Amino acid sequence: MICESPTRMIVTSGVFHLTIKKEKIKQMKTKILMIVMLLGISTLLVAQSTGNVPGKFHGKMAQGMKMRDGRGPAQGLNLTDVQKASFKSGIMAIQKQLQPLKNELGELEAHQKSLVMAEKPDQGAINKNIEKIGALRVEMAKIQTKHRLEMRAQLTDEQRLKIDLMKGKMKDGKGPRGMKRGMM
Repeated sequence: MICESPTRMIVTSGVFHLTIKKEKIKQMKTKILMIVMLLGISTLLVAQSTGNVPGKFHGKMAQGMKMRDGRGPAQGLNLTDVQKASFKSGIMAIQKQLQPLKNELGELEAHQKSLVMAEKPDQGAINKNIEKIGALRVEMAKIQTKHRLEMRAQLTDEQRLKIDLMKGKMKDGKGPRGMKRGMM
């Protein structure tokens, strides 16, 4: 006995076969695909929401912003307006002075990678480049130290004491994150 309707059972030589309309299969596939897509999109949204949020800064940029906004380590020093202005101009001056050196350092480090990755590395050229990198870093450290000493000379005894205490706490891991050890 054979039935014409595709949703009914078809009996052929004693074996029962169940057939379902092709449209129902397509509907089920569509629903499953939509669910998978929604799960994928929601996973992406959750992953992005824990990352960078527009308008908020993270890492070193956030620490720099805190210091400029007065919410960073310098807040407890009660700097005068003259000191703030002097420090701001000093920071701009040292940045102008260090930028070309940082650029040159970046170029030398990139050149170092290419020297090391060469098919036949030249040990003499590598050593000369290492010497140049070291000399640049020494020069940058001297400039930064000079700047720190100039800034420290503008502080009162009380402000210097507070800075020294903050540096001591930072060495113990208790101070504000991101502030360099030899700040002043």
